[in-house]
Formats: sequence, C-alpha cells, structure tokens
Amino acid sequence: MKQILIERQGYSERIERMFGKGMVVALTGQRRVGKSCVMRRIYEKYSQDSHNNVIYIDMEKTAFAGITNYKDLEAYVAERLDSSKNNYLFIDEVQEIKDFEKAILSLQSDESCQIMVTGSNAKMLSSELSTRLRGRYMGYHIHGLDYDEFIEFHNLQDSDESLSLFLQYGGLPQLRQLGLENTDLVDDYLENVINTIVLRDIIERENIRNVPLLRTLVRFIADNIGKQFSARSIVGFLKSQNTETSTNMVLNYLEYLCNAYIIYRIGRYNIHGKKILELGDSFYFEDLGLRNHLVGGNRRFDIEKVMENAVYRHLLRLGYTVYIGILHKAEIDFVAEKQGSTVYIQVSYMLASEETVEREFGNLRMIKDSHPKYVVSMDRMYGDTNVDGIRHLHLRDFLMRTSL
Repeated sequence: MKQILIERQGYSERIERMFGKGMVVALTGQRRVGKSCVMRRIYEKYSQDSHNNVIYIDMEKTAFAGITNYKDLEAYVAERLDSSKNNYLFIDEVQEIKDFEKAILSLQSDESCQIMVTGSNAKMLSSELSTRLRGRYMGYHIHGLDYDEFIEFHNLQDSDESLSLFLQYGGLPQLRQLGLENTDLVDDYLENVINTIVLRDIIERENIRNVPLLRTLVRFIADNIGKQFSARSIVGFLKSQNTETSTNMVLNYLEYLCNAYIIYRIGRYNIHGKKILELGDSFYFEDLGLRNHLVGGNRRFDIEKVMENAVYRHLLRLGYTVYIGILHKAEIDFVAEKQGSTVYIQVSYMLASEETVEREFGNLRMIKDSHPKYVVSMDRMYGDTNVDGIRHLHLRDFLMRTSL
C-alpha cells in the first residue's frame, strides 16, 4: 500500500521558496522524522512540470546500491542530465555516499542542476559543505511532529488525552500507519528505530567497539534528561555500575549521539552577565517516544522531565536557540533567543502549593528586563493568567502556539 504523504506546511513552504535559486538545500535531522517526505513533496511538484528533468536518488533503496562514492554519483547524474530542460537533483540520505561532498561541489560549480539532499549526520553535512559552499548552501533542520501536527496526523482533537498520547509516543510520522492503539506494533517500531539509529548511524559509522557502553550511555541520558552533567560525573556513575570507561570516550560517544540528532546538548547562560557559562551540560531527546521506550516503565514518575523535553523541542521548532538560565542561585528552565528577542520559561507539573507557585513565578520575577516570561504547567486552575507580567499557560496551549 502506497503511503499517503501529509503536507508539513511549516517546512515545505519555506524550503520551496529557497530551492531553485542556486543554493544547495540540505534537510537534516534524526532518521525517521520525515525528512524524506518533506523532500518527496517538493520532488513531486517539480516532476509535474514538463520543462523539468528531475533526478531522484534514495540511498536506502537497493536500486541505488551501485552509487558508493562521489565518482559513482557524478557518473550517475551525468548520464541523466538534460541540457534542454531545468535539471533538479534530489538525494535522500546522502551521507551513505563516500565523499559525496566532492560531487555536490562539482555539480554546484558547473551550475548543471539545482540540488537538494537529506542527511542524518550533523558532522558530515554541516562542516564540509557549509564551509566550501559559503553563501551557496542553506540548511534546514527537520524535527519530528510537533503537537499540532501530531493531532492532525492521527486525526485527533486537541484534548488532554491527545496530549498524553503525544507525550508518550512522540512525533515519528510513521506511527500514523501503525495506529497508536496497536501498542505492541508501536513498541516494535520504536525498538527498530533505536537499533537502526544506534547500530547503523553510530556504531558502524564511527567504528565503535564498546557497544554495551554506548547503549548504557544513551539509556542513562534518557533517564536523566534535563539534569546537569559533566563527562567526569557520568564516568563516575558508569563505574559505579561496573562499566569501565574514560572521560574522553564518554565525550566522544555523546558527540556521536548529538551528531545523529538523537539528543541535543544544552548549555547554561548567565542571565545577569549575559554570557554562556562553561559548566556541565544537559541533554534532551529529539523524540519523546524513543526516549520513553529506552527508559521503559510508567511515565507518571517522570512527567516533569517529559514536559521539559516537550517544551524544549517546541522552542527549537519555533526557531529559538535555547539555554538553561542561571540567575544568582536560581535556575530558569529555559532562556530562548531568536533574532534579538528573548523568552524566559519555567516548567512545572502542577502549581499545587504556595511554595511551588512562589518558586516558579518568583524565579522569573527576579529577572528585571521586559522580555516575555512564561510558566508552563498541567494546571488548569490558573488558566491563561498574567501575574506580575508573567503569563501562565497550560502545556497544551503552549505547544499549540506558533509564536511567543
């Protein structure tokens, strides 16, 4: 059965406006978040014009197994270019081609075709291409489904029940085909994605020998999202679990996980001094479903961690650069910056006591600038209220916002 593609307007419209203007367009992100579908919609649109010659290469298909390096790629494309038409080249999972950037640079310099690629490795797509194609390269990071897309994909209404499903199963688009009610199939799929990403994109690519350490590390991060760590403290924990490792190895493995877009590293920001601090980092997951599957068990015992992860991901989707804020001895969950604007956000499960209210609102109250400040919780009693210029939003309402 052919998969029905659902338009992700937030991505396709922006990307289409850039494509075809002489820029190499690269769509990056974790495997299975929908990069290929976004590109395929654009490909189908260009294919319908008889003035266009469109070449599509999907490196996950065996039909293209003969394209192993940049020379194979150049030869394949050269045979299919048509000088009488507008040529467009689409390559899915381009990092599977050895030294692919050499062919991309050559095709770009010849101006023989307009190029769009997808890739699941940050290091491979951000370093070589962006450096050598300065001014002629545009990258777009594709995330899994946001909450509003999740309810559209799964034909749900905006409700507390839908939010609970989103927080449990995350935003991988393929879950729509499986049906969230088929929990056994969903679990099997999430396990398969974890194994594909870890085994294929990290272990094989980085030639990792200590596979148990990598698996232990990713589960440790999943169980401790949002907490501050140093590599040394992680090594200490792993040793307490009879797992021998070193600081350098932990740092390398964390970098590999970040490069595969499985996790995001978030640093700390001194709000008073307005500078990034060289302290321990925290980590959040790209996909909540994968994170929950790694941890297992009942989500109600770590709901606040999951909420934080959801808020962080939504801020990324809105285009913010995000930090954890430090103000004197207080911590602000998120400081989000975009195009000169700043937003401060506290996340709390329930505002069930005066102490909790004072802590969440009080920390924000200490920030004396006029930038927007939010407290996000699951509490409906406060509703959409404004206290001393600090706005309270239910998590559902926050995740449905397209601007802050």
